[in-house]
Amino acid sequence: MTPLVTLAVVFAAITHATWNALAHHMKDQLVSFTLISSGGALLGLLALPFVPVPHAGAWPYLIASAVLHVAYMLLLMRSFTLGDFGQMYPIARGTAPLVVTVLAAVFVHEIPDAWQLAGVAVASAGLVGVALWGMKGSRPHWPALIAALATGLSIASYTTVDGLGVRASGSSLGYIAWLMILEGVAIPVYALHKRRAELLPQLRPFAVRGMTGATLSVIAYGLVLWAQTRAPLAPIAALRESSIIVGAGIGALFFKERFGAPRIAAAGLMVVGIGLMLHAG
Repeated sequence: MTPLVTLAVVFAAITHATWNALAHHMKDQLVSFTLISSGGALLGLLALPFVPVPHAGAWPYLIASAVLHVAYMLLLMRSFTLGDFGQMYPIARGTAPLVVTVLAAVFVHEIPDAWQLAGVAVASAGLVGVALWGMKGSRPHWPALIAALATGLSIASYTTVDGLGVRASGSSLGYIAWLMILEGVAIPVYALHKRRAELLPQLRPFAVRGMTGATLSVIAYGLVLWAQTRAPLAPIAALRESSIIVGAGIGALFFKERFGAPRIAAAGLMVVGIGLMLHAG
């Protein structure tokens, strides 16, 4: 990974944690993700005249990725509703690079070396620590943890699909524009069906915040897609999840969520594992 690719992915990690925090801060998660999804679709439409159309070979990946992204957003909404941001975000994001390492080996033939395997083991230990030191009572809140883990699996799935798709597209900008359009329709349509006439008044007070989140989301994932055309998938996925520390800090500073020394250590262990995986890149 070149310094430019590394810098792009780190910036993507920061913007990703920020838009997730904006989404979590809006208590009505359906309103939050309706605004972010529709904002992303609007940005994609505005970009269409200026970006190339993806090559034909990329479209099956685009369609599959759009479905996976919708599943990811639904699961993320669920995990944010059930649990605290400072716990749900590290679990969801920390799961992804572990699974991407396996998927990249199976489907992209990017075989992990000893550093990556060591990183998987260390990050997994940290993930277990973050999951088990729950913030709502002395016992883990299993429905929230399951939702967060399922979110992580969906992240790993679309990361792998998009890694293949963007390489086949001929243009990372064209790919991200069409992906935002395809994935951005489902949740607003569902929200309109569910809330009907009540939806627009519910959206209006949060429009600026939602559009800000949508813009950050597009920037974050656009940078990751660009990076995936220039480096192996697993190290990019690993470096991207340095957002775990950013998310933990946001949860503690802005949401006043108790993190505690044991879970700080566990989150740090996850980042060490991610760093070991990154060493292979």
